Amino acid sequence: MIDPHNVKATPFEASHLLAKLKKAVICARVFESQEEKRSVLVRVAAFDLTNRVLYEQVKADYEETRRCIIEHGFEQLTGAMGVLVQPRTKGAGHGSTSRAFYARTRFVSKLLGIE
Repeated sequence: MIDPHNVKATPFEASHLLAKLKKAVICARVFESQEEKRSVLVRVAAFDLTNRVLYEQVKADYEETRRCIIEHGFEQLTGAMGVLVQPRTKGAGHGSTSRAFYARTRFVSKLLGIE
C-alpha cells in the first residue's frame, strides 16, 4: 500500500518499498486451469537489487511517485507512471482510492531471467 504521508516524507533509501523488495521472493508457476488442482513451480528468484541499473530505475520510479504526491497530490498517481515499479489502484480499480506499488511484468521477467 502507498501511504501518501509516509512516501512524501521518506526518500527511497529509507522507504517501505525498498525494505519490502529486499525481503520479497518471486515464485513463477504454470497456470493450468481455474480449478487450481495443482501448481507447478517453474522458477524462484529474489528481488536482487545489487544490479545498479535496476536499483537506480526502481529508485527513480519511487521518486517519481513521491514527486507526484508532493507536487500534485496522491489522487494524481496513475498506473502509467514508473518503468519497473508502478503506483496503481489496489484491487480492481473502478473508483478505488487506495494505491499500492506493483512490479511491472518486465521487472519480474528480468528478475526471473525469462526476459
